[in-house]
Amino acid sequence: EATIRIGKRTFLTAIAILGILMLAAGILTQVVPAGSFDSWMVADGSLQLQPGSYHEVARPDYPVWRWITAPVEVLWSADAPMVLVIIFFILAVAGAVSLLEKSGVLASVIAGIVRRFMNVRYLLLAVVVFFFMLMGAMIGTFEENIALVPILIALAYCLKWDSLVGLGMSILASCFGFTAAITNPFSIAITQKLSGLPLYSGSGFRVLVFIAFYALLMLFLVRYAKRIERNPERSLVFMEDQALRVRYASIETLEEELGHESPEQRHRVRTAIMAFTGALVLVFAVIVGGLFVPVLSELSLPLIALLFLGGSLVASRIAGMGGKRILGILGASSAGIAPGIVLILMAMSVKFIISHGGIMDTILDFVARSIGGTSPFVTVLLIYLLILLLEVFIGSSSAKAFLIMPLVAPLSTLVGITRQTSVLAFSFGDGFSNVLYPTNPVLLICLGLTVVTFPKWFRWTWKLQLAASVLACAFLFIAVAIHYGPQ
Repeated sequence: EATIRIGKRTFLTAIAILGILMLAAGILTQVVPAGSFDSWMVADGSLQLQPGSYHEVARPDYPVWRWITAPVEVLWSADAPMVLVIIFFILAVAGAVSLLEKSGVLASVIAGIVRRFMNVRYLLLAVVVFFFMLMGAMIGTFEENIALVPILIALAYCLKWDSLVGLGMSILASCFGFTAAITNPFSIAITQKLSGLPLYSGSGFRVLVFIAFYALLMLFLVRYAKRIERNPERSLVFMEDQALRVRYASIETLEEELGHESPEQRHRVRTAIMAFTGALVLVFAVIVGGLFVPVLSELSLPLIALLFLGGSLVASRIAGMGGKRILGILGASSAGIAPGIVLILMAMSVKFIISHGGIMDTILDFVARSIGGTSPFVTVLLIYLLILLLEVFIGSSSAKAFLIMPLVAPLSTLVGITRQTSVLAFSFGDGFSNVLYPTNPVLLICLGLTVVTFPKWFRWTWKLQLAASVLACAFLFIAVAIHYGPQ
């Protein structure tokens, strides 16, 4: 009954990669000196470091066996609330998508979209990518879009593409938008506040950045989609996609599936779609409302999960599904997605090991000191690389901002880089790597919702990531050359 389940191969591959990263983190705690900055808690509960206050401390007693237990210890660490919310979110999404699929609601929605846009599929691709990118750039959506990934993958199958294109026009587009931020409250607003800049200043230059990265992503997706249209076997996941590709092979397949329904049942499904659409409207309202209501922003992820699950429960009941069947589907979907919880805990444990080994501040101090005394062009690259490095351990954009910007902002000014440029470097370093590193829980969840393993994902995206990095460096050099401001 589970529409979404973690494949054995995907699970074992991710386990191996994350295990190596945990081991590397543990070894670092034994060879890198322990140290600490003086720090204080800011109003929202985040930790802020005092520049110039780093000092070495005694190495913590952190035995090797705790490297192994770290994934369990994460559940009662400072990150536990976030971890538990993520786990609830993926369980809710898996259950909701299974209910929508088994009740016929999902198939009916996809059939309607394909029927309308089959002859202008690339226009549809451009619109969907633009929408997801704009949401990321303007209001910072990323995790919130996970719920829509399975729907867009099914849509990609119907349009003669594969699951990679479905991921590309959903979570990859969200990531590019989050990175090419215009008014993103997480990567722009917080870093500008910490840097003493006017809120959302410098947006004109960032609009140009957004347009350039939108063009790059569209070029990548269109070229790949056309290639597999001409020859489906050139898809990197051709064999893995076969089972679902048959189901969503064409509009005829979906209509045949729906054609056995009575007129009464078709009316029920249409009513169910309207009910679920109402839930999606509320989801969008929560996302937008979070920009203006801080409490709503903090609760947005669990609220979105509840609305998505609640909407699917109501829709499946309207479509005629019984309570016993609903419980069975929810149980099966939870079992299918459960291995993903293990992967998330392992991913979060990499940061846990580094922090409890006492070397996080040592790493920050080393890089901060390396930045000073270099040319502006080298400095901006070092800031960019620093954020890329921290992303391995700290996925949260705001957490990285509070840790690093108080150190980076004064240093960048000393070497002739505007603080606005350092904010841009932070945004670039924080964003693209969200879908590059296997320690990012959102990436693990999205891959777990598909047949795509991390090695296949990396093989598909590494050239795009390289091109995005080159483009990012070009914009950073331009920003340095024009003294991108205000200061």
